[in-house]
Amino acid sequence: MKKVNLLLTAAALAICSPVLAQEFDNRERMVFGLKVGTNYSNMYDSRSDDFRADSKIGFAAGAFLGIPLNKYIGLQPEFLLIQKGFKGEGSFLGSNYSFTRTTTYIDVPLQIAIKPSEFITLVAGPQFSYLVRQTDDFKTPFVNTTQEEDFKNENLRKNIFGFLVGADINIKHLVLGARVGWDVSSNHGDGTSSTPRYKNTWIMTTIGYSF
Repeated sequence: MKKVNLLLTAAALAICSPVLAQEFDNRERMVFGLKVGTNYSNMYDSRSDDFRADSKIGFAAGAFLGIPLNKYIGLQPEFLLIQKGFKGEGSFLGSNYSFTRTTTYIDVPLQIAIKPSEFITLVAGPQFSYLVRQTDDFKTPFVNTTQEEDFKNENLRKNIFGFLVGADINIKHLVLGARVGWDVSSNHGDGTSSTPRYKNTWIMTTIGYSF
């Protein structure tokens, strides 16, 4: 009897699985979703002597739109508010300094979505970022007023261009996402500032819900 029950259960699962998969297969449907998560960021391509940087954790939140072109390929633009930055230390104007830089960006990635199955979405594409806010928190007594003013008066680039790649795991309406991104543009507009010039890089993980 036990073997019969096991066989009946296996047969029922075999019959129902395609139906359930089809029910939650949104690859050919337009979907809208919200997401929230954390961002692990740092900088690269630094152009400053005696400068070292460590990673910093921030928040990420926003919305996404899935636009199908066919069952396996689509577009996935997103609109995100995301914190980036780093912890840095170095030498400037003859003395040492250390500080934490927090930058808040509006990121708009324009991604191509490849959907090999209803559970996996691979994404990649360019990203446009706009700097909303930047704060520098100095922690060492060796930094003087002149140095702080020079950091505040940096010739910052507001519009940044970059790329990202990543993947989403789709479990019914739940979307687990991971992204790796890097800026192509440096943080300075004309490169004349004596404060560190750099480009952002980050790893973002999110959890979202699609409608």
